[in-house]
Amino acid sequence: MQDRIASLRALVAAFAPARFPYLRFLVALGIGWCGGSVFAWLRLPLPWMLGPMSMLTIASLLRLPVAAPAVIRPPMTAVIGIMLGASFKPDMLDHIGTWFATMLGLALFVAVAALACIVYLHKVAGFDRETAYFSGMPGGLVEMIELGEQRGADHNTIALAHSARILMIVFTLPFLVQWLEGVSIGNRSQLGAGLAAAPWSGLELMILCGFAGAWAGRRLGLPGPYLLGPMLTSAAIHVAGITDFAPPREIVNTAQMVLGTVLGCRFAGTPPAAILRVLRIALGSTAILLAVTVAFAWGLGRLTGHGMVPIMLAYSPGGLAEMSLVALALHTDVAFVAAHHIVRIVLVMVSAGPILRLLDRIDPKPAPSAQAAAPKPLDQAAE
Repeated sequence: MQDRIASLRALVAAFAPARFPYLRFLVALGIGWCGGSVFAWLRLPLPWMLGPMSMLTIASLLRLPVAAPAVIRPPMTAVIGIMLGASFKPDMLDHIGTWFATMLGLALFVAVAALACIVYLHKVAGFDRETAYFSGMPGGLVEMIELGEQRGADHNTIALAHSARILMIVFTLPFLVQWLEGVSIGNRSQLGAGLAAAPWSGLELMILCGFAGAWAGRRLGLPGPYLLGPMLTSAAIHVAGITDFAPPREIVNTAQMVLGTVLGCRFAGTPPAAILRVLRIALGSTAILLAVTVAFAWGLGRLTGHGMVPIMLAYSPGGLAEMSLVALALHTDVAFVAAHHIVRIVLVMVSAGPILRLLDRIDPKPAPSAQAAAPKPLDQAAE
């Protein structure tokens, strides 16, 4: 009980005017809305996420007064989780047995992708070994920052590198998939009816799924509890046939807009030169990741019959919520995509520490004097 009270007090404190940048957040939302509107008018993929994300990245480069605190993300993520769960159907359970081969392939994919990115960041980008290692692991942003900081890596560089990876892949992959599929996915998301037509009973059930799922996700220690918890709760009632309700399009578009705004604002306050440098570096790592993803998707697609595009979405380390949204827009099996992303995140979280300890035994870390010539962290090098 005391833990709940403490959590509630912390949440209230996070929204106190002295701590929450309301004015900068409103400016960010305004810019995000403009970006979403332009992308929707141009019929680009995932307009209400990619539009705000793009515009807020530019705003961060221009040092405009924008901010989107992390406390905003969980409720929006829960809405996305409920929407993704609404796409689950009873017959999806019949296909789970066919995922074994792609799950095995996923472990090899993570190893190959991580090795390629780590070598690139260390040898080409000039990161020190620990920073390159934790920056190159394809997943687990928070965990990689924490583990890297414990090992003496530069946590600011790790945060920037992972943020840039997610930004680049989320922005690039929908266009790549759209090109491979030969279709427009600008407005194909399986959204519910408008808010005015949505029944109150469905809205109440959605709110219940959000709260119950988020609570269960945290209690069970799920990766991404505010997404996976509500998604699994929503999926359970949809698979059971209790309801076929989907969140109204206005709520879903707002949730996507806020998520895109949060992603774009991750660079707010960072020196523009540091942002440009990490984006240049991310171009190389994104090209590596997409090349490895396409190669695995092509090979496993031919071997398993799942198709190249579903495996690309399932393997691409661009974020569980974001890749699931692309899958939903393409009417691809969201459960297949989400399950592989969950396994990828868990694999990275579980294996990162032990693998680095093994590398330390094989190739001990250089003495501190040998690291004097290591490049400055991205945020310091730009100042």
